[in-house]
Parts: sequence; structure tokens; C-alpha cells
Amino acid sequence: MKSIRKKIYILVCVILLNQINHAHALNLLDAYEAALQHDPIYRSALHESEAGVQAEAIGLASLLPNLSITHAQSTSTGTITQTGVAGTKPLDFDSQVSTLSLRQPLINMEAVASYRIGKAQADSSRAKFTGRSQQLVVRLVEAYVETLLAQDHVKLAETQRDSLAELKRVNERMLQKGEGTTTDVLETQSKYAIAQARVIEANDELEGAQLKLEAIIGQKITRLDRLSDTFSSRAIQLQDYDSWYALALERNAEMVTQRHAVTSGKEEINKSHAGHAPRVDLVASLTRNKAGSFITQDRDVSLATAGIEVNFPLYAGGRVNALTAQAKANYARAQADLDTITDKVTVELRKQYNLLLSGVRKIESLELAVKSAELLVDATQKSIRGGIRINLNLLDAQQQLHTARRDLAQARYNYLLAYLRLQLAAGTLVLDDLRNITSYFTIHN
Repeated sequence: MKSIRKKIYILVCVILLNQINHAHALNLLDAYEAALQHDPIYRSALHESEAGVQAEAIGLASLLPNLSITHAQSTSTGTITQTGVAGTKPLDFDSQVSTLSLRQPLINMEAVASYRIGKAQADSSRAKFTGRSQQLVVRLVEAYVETLLAQDHVKLAETQRDSLAELKRVNERMLQKGEGTTTDVLETQSKYAIAQARVIEANDELEGAQLKLEAIIGQKITRLDRLSDTFSSRAIQLQDYDSWYALALERNAEMVTQRHAVTSGKEEINKSHAGHAPRVDLVASLTRNKAGSFITQDRDVSLATAGIEVNFPLYAGGRVNALTAQAKANYARAQADLDTITDKVTVELRKQYNLLLSGVRKIESLELAVKSAELLVDATQKSIRGGIRINLNLLDAQQQLHTARRDLAQARYNYLLAYLRLQLAAGTLVLDDLRNITSYFTIHN
């Protein structure tokens, strides 16, 4: 009875552990949701955008009315001496002066330029944040597949080590029976030692990849979805390159951000040059004066004024000309930076487009290479039993199989990454693209 209960207890524990492992399986969409909350680079970009969009409101403020109130309260103590009168008279009184002032710019070219600069800076911040959001998707998938690839490297390295360990035992038994050679044993032993070192190296690589992914998502990794066995490289439909190029010119986040920077630079020229232009303001005030001076110490005065104030700049020591020249140079630099970014985006766009096209053929070739390598291992084993091939031939065949499997996994991951990077370069990367990539992965037991 106790034995049955113990077995039931163990079975329940195994089921619960499997459920826990399943519950903690992390797919790409789950990882993305976690990254939105925890990735420090994304959070920094978010707060930078929140600060940047305020530039428009700051610029607009210079065109809106400026209303202020001041209040002064004081006590005066003194004496007064009147002509023809002997002696002095005390002069003590309390005074209060309150003023409500209004200033509304009517003609202010510098303020207009400041508003346009603020608007361009806010638009630039929005575009930059869009780019950072798209980059988060690419960084996340890169870290995710890097971890999966590192797991594949560990698995392949362990498989190679285990096969060599088995082959090493076979060679040793054959040598003991007098059917093998010492050379075969030494060859296998050397390969086995190298395989052990590769397992250690692969585990180090895996740990580094996991730490990188965990830094993005802010949680420990227990299990990841893996590529589906039904992986199809022809599921992604591509437009022609010219269509991608047109999209990139219009929507690439870096280019859009820099175009707003160029606009801001142009308005900086207008703002600097506005130092020569007159300013016209509407000014108005309401003043309540209670014993404001010794002349009105026994009077309360209320005064309302309204008028136009005109300011004509005459000379500022050459400051306006210098600021304008500086702004023109910065504007030219912004245009040159835009050309640089355009060239960089064009190169990246063409590179990822070509990688997608060639990736299909590469994956198909490597799939065939894996099948051929598997057949080669079987054929070599049979040939050894028939006395046609030797031990070294089998080692080479196994190495070829492991290499083909590793290269196939790498090619599939690179294909998916090229798709995301192409969308990023074109400025069209959205959440649906991540969902599309997620569909290539499935839970493996």
C-alpha cells in the first residue's frame, strides 16, 4: 500500500513539474511583453521621448500671453523738513503696491521660429522613439535566437562528444580483441578530448546568451520555444526591391528623425536672423497703489494702462551675425548627416533584401546537406563493417553531419532576422511582424 502511494506521489510530482516547465515556456510575444516593462534601453528611450515632445509646448509658450502679478509691501520711516517751518516732522507710513501685468507678442519672428524649432524637435523625438521601439523587437529576437542557437551548439557538441565516447569504447574493445589498432584508439581519443573542450565552450556561450536575453526581459529563462519542424523559408512573400526602397525613404525612423533635425536647423537660422527684426508687443497692466510713496502716503491709487510696445534692435556687438553664421553651419551639417544616414540605410536595406533572397536557397541546400550527411554516416558505418572504410572516415562523416546541422540552424535564424532587419530598415516593422516570426516557433517537449 505504501509503495502504491509513493508511486502516485512521484507521478503527481512529475506532472506538476511538467506543468511548471510548460507554464514558464517563454515564447517571443511573452518575451516582448516583458521587455516593454524591463528593458533599460527601451525605458530610457521612452523617458527621452516624453521629455522631447515637450519642446513643442515650450516653443508655443513664447507666442502666448504672459500674465504675471507682483506685490510689494513695505514700511517707511523718516522725517521731513518744510521750508520756512522750524523743526522736522515725522514721516512714517506703510505702503502696498500690487500690479497685474499682461504681455502678448504681436510681431516676434524669433518666437515664431522658436515654436517651429520646438515642433520639429518634438516630431524628431517621436520618430526616434518609433525607431527605438522597432529596434527593441530586433534586439529581442536577436537575443532569443542567439540563446536558441547556443542551445543547439551545446546539444550538437554533446552529441558529438557522446558519439566519440561510444566510438572510443568500441575501438578499445576491438584493440583488446586484436581486431583494432592503437592508431584508431589514439585518433578517437584525440577527437574526444577536442569534443569535450567544445562542450565547455558551448556552455559558456549559452550562459552569455542567456544573460543577454535575461537583461532585456528582466527575468530568468527556464524554457524557450524552438523552431518548428515544419519550418518553411518560402512562407515570407517579398515585394520588389524598389518598393522597399521607396518605403525606406519615406518611413525609416532614422531618416525621419534626421529630416526633422534638418527642419530644426533651418528654423535656427531664421531664429538667429530674427535678432535684427523689430518686436511688437501688446502690454497692459492693472496697479493698486496704497501709500506707495511719501507723496501719496495718505492716498490709494488704482491705475489701468494698455498700449503697444515696439523694440528696434540696433547693435548687439555682432552677436546676431555670429549666431546666424553658426546656425547656417549647423544646418549644413544636419543635411550632410541626413545624406550619411540615407546611404547607410540604403546599404542595410539592400543587404537584408539580398540575405532574404539567398537565404531561401541556402536553407534548401543545407537541408539537403543534412540529409546527405546522415546517409553518409550510415554508409560509412556499413563500409567499415565491410572493411572498405576506416575509423577516420567515420569521424570525418560525423563531423560533417554535426557541422551541417549547426549551419542549417544558423541559416534559419539568419533568415528570420533578415526579415525583421529588412522591415526595420524600411521603417515598416510592427507587432504583426513579430507575431509572424513567432509562428515559426513551437513548444518542444
